[in-house]
Amino acid sequence: MEFREKLLETLKAVRPVLREPGVMVVGSEVPNLLRIDAPRPLVISRDLDIAVPVHAHGAVKQRLREVSGFRPSSDEPSVWVPDGNLLEVNFVGIDPGLGDPSLARVLEDPELPLMVFGLLSLLRPGKPVEIDGFPVPVPRLSGLLLEKLATERSGVKGDRDLLVALALLLVAAEDDLVEAEHACEGLPPELQHAVRSNLTILSLMDPSPDMPDPRPERARVAGLLRRLEKTGGGKT
Repeated sequence: MEFREKLLETLKAVRPVLREPGVMVVGSEVPNLLRIDAPRPLVISRDLDIAVPVHAHGAVKQRLREVSGFRPSSDEPSVWVPDGNLLEVNFVGIDPGLGDPSLARVLEDPELPLMVFGLLSLLRPGKPVEIDGFPVPVPRLSGLLLEKLATERSGVKGDRDLLVALALLLVAAEDDLVEAEHACEGLPPELQHAVRSNLTILSLMDPSPDMPDPRPERARVAGLLRRLEKTGGGKT
């Protein structure tokens, strides 16, 4: 099964969950969804990330009873593993009540525990993407771009986060970049610094399999960095 077909079939399988208000597809699949008719996917991954508002946690557990063909991982119940050749589904939590975007906590639950990340509170619902007549909820590009750039990870996961940010940058419109500028101004100084530092790292990165090639996009990355340095009041 081709990756795009696998992504679309996974989305169809989890439709009951995606119907719950406030739930969104987040992470590396969003650039693919925003350019669903592109000749090839911008990012190829083995999982689909779904963000669950903590107030909707109970309702999402009920919706999961309508989903077939998946089972919770024995090692990590927030990861649902497909019985067939589909993508894994990772559930994460959103709680604007955390206050500090740098914080994280665990929502303990025997059926669907969630890691709740403060940075996900940067996400706001965007225009749904129509897939075969079904609206797939996704966040506004600007918030997801900043979340990826502000996340502090190392190694392969950190590199992939930055290359997902690049994929988002590739599909961003001018309005998205203006919105990202304004949103970045509202972040705590240490997170603004993290965003600019990670853009600097991204501008120097080498290619990685199944991800967009950063080399021809260095000018685009540098352009966003200049915008954020100006609005942030200083350089990295």
